[in-house]
Order: sequence, then structure tokens, then C-alpha cells
Amino acid sequence: MSVKTLPDAPGVSDPPKSRMSIGGLRDIPHAGLIVVLALVVVFTAVQSDTFATDRNIINVLGQISVNAVLAAGLTLLMTAGGMDFSMGSNVAVTAAVAAKLLAGGHATTYAVVVALLLGTAIGLVNGLVVTFTKVAPFVATLASATLLDGVALLVHDGNTISIGTRMFALGNDKVLGVPYLLIVAVLVLVATALVMRFTVFGRDAFAIGGNEHVARLSGIDVTVRKLTLYGLTGTLSGLAGLMLLSRLGSSSPGGTAGLSLQLAVVAAVVIGGTSLAGGYGTVVGTALGLVLLGVVANALNLLDFSSNYQPVSVGAVLLVAAIANEMHKARSASRH
Repeated sequence: MSVKTLPDAPGVSDPPKSRMSIGGLRDIPHAGLIVVLALVVVFTAVQSDTFATDRNIINVLGQISVNAVLAAGLTLLMTAGGMDFSMGSNVAVTAAVAAKLLAGGHATTYAVVVALLLGTAIGLVNGLVVTFTKVAPFVATLASATLLDGVALLVHDGNTISIGTRMFALGNDKVLGVPYLLIVAVLVLVATALVMRFTVFGRDAFAIGGNEHVARLSGIDVTVRKLTLYGLTGTLSGLAGLMLLSRLGSSSPGGTAGLSLQLAVVAAVVIGGTSLAGGYGTVVGTALGLVLLGVVANALNLLDFSSNYQPVSVGAVLLVAAIANEMHKARSASRH
């Protein structure tokens, strides 16, 4: 009597195991980003003896601290389906105003409060325009960015404004070898992650980004939430402006803030996997995106590439990330 052999059950034979392992790797959060970051780190470490030193690593993390504060707010805003292209220009204005106040002899506390309130007001104006005029966030905030760049130039009046040693400690001192700026950035990122993960406000942001109409029907006050989000991004822009001012010790017309800073922040957030259409965002991914861009910029510097390659690299990485973002969204939709 012949004996029939039953086929292997799913998950028992070798081919399914292979497919499962590949699928498991694919399901690891930010696996592709981590692999790319690891490759860049290994390549640069092999090419440059300076890269892997403690001093250089701390320097890289310190340099991305300002971007990290902006990226935290943008991650939360984009998760809710919003966008703010004026954050970098907000930084330029708040830094200029704070520098003007400090150079004029005003108290540091006064300058800090004014900068934070000004940044918040700018964010709220953006929120009011986007919420009540129905102008696309991209258009409204890009127009705001252009206006704010002009305001920053007016504040400077063609001159660099130095603050001397005012706010020097925030921008240059360290505790246990860790820069104060990096500590502030980590605290902001962690706070944002906790808000998104464990609070009603964070869950509402996901709901609004997923489907604003359904969010309204479920009882969420979408208008108030959106105004709060834009106000929060403004506050963080003010904080970033103060951080940048404390690190540089001066504010200059056409400085490091503005559109170039904004594009780097948007790139980090998109690279990290936050959806351009809203409904999904991750602070961990944003942090990895920030580190990747920081490492790439540092690698270009250590390997003696022209500084002109940095915006090229940011633009190229942003384009690849945007395409990958859309492909991931399409795959997710097909699974459902």
C-alpha cells in the first residue's frame, strides 16, 4: 500500500521560512533608514579617522539640535495633515528680534519671552489663515516665509547684530560632556513623542490627519486643535531661534536660518516616514532622519567635498524619501 505524503504546513517548509525572515526584516520600523545610516557611518569611519571620535559625534549631534526642535513640531503638525514652510523664516525673525533686544541692553529673560511670544504669534497667524481661509497650508506658509524673510532683513537693516557673551552658556556650555543645546533638543523630541503616543491631543492629531471630516463627526474640535498645533510650531520656532542665536553669538542678514533650514527640517521629517498626507507620524523616524542628514553633512566636510554639495545631498535624499513614502503608502493601501 502506497503512503501519501502530506504537503508541509505553512511556516514549516524552508521557502516559507525564507519569506517570513525577509518579511520580518521589512516589518522592522525604519529598517531601510537604519541600514542607509549604518552604511554612511561605516563608509565615513573607514575614510576618516576623525569621524568616530567622541568630540566629532557630540559636534554632529550639537549641530542638529536646532533642526531637531523644529522637526519635532513639524512631525506633530504633519501628522495632523498640516504643513508649515515658514518655521525656518520664523527662526530668522525671532533670532533677529532677540538679538536686537539684547544688543539694546534689555534683560535676557525679557528677550527670551518676547522671542517665544513672537514665534507663537506667527504660528497662530499661519493657523488662522489655513483654518479659516481654506488656503492650502503649503501656499499660505510659503507666502508667510517670504514675508518673514523680508521682516528679518528689515530688523537687521543690513547689519550683523552681535550679542557678545549673552546667552553664551546655552549655546556653548556642556554638562557631563553633553551640550545644553542637545539636552534641550532631546527633551523636546521626547516630550513630542510622549504627547503623540499617550495623550488625547496626540490621538486627535492622528485622527485629523487620517480624515478631518470623520474627526469632526467624532466630536473633535478640529479648528482649536489645528490652531494649537500651528501655535506650538511657532513656539518651537521661537525656541529654535534662541538656540541658534546662543550658538552663533550673533544674528546676521541672510544667515543660516530661512528656507535652507526649513528644507533640511522637512527632509528629516519626510525621511523619517511621517506622511505628507497626514495620518501617520513618528518621532523616532524623525530623529533618525535628523541624524542621517547630520552625518552626511559631516561626512562631506571631513572628506573635503565642497560645501555646495550639502544642499544637493539634502535635495536628493528628500526626493528619494518622498518617493519611498508614496510607495510605502501604496503598498499599505494594497494590503487593506
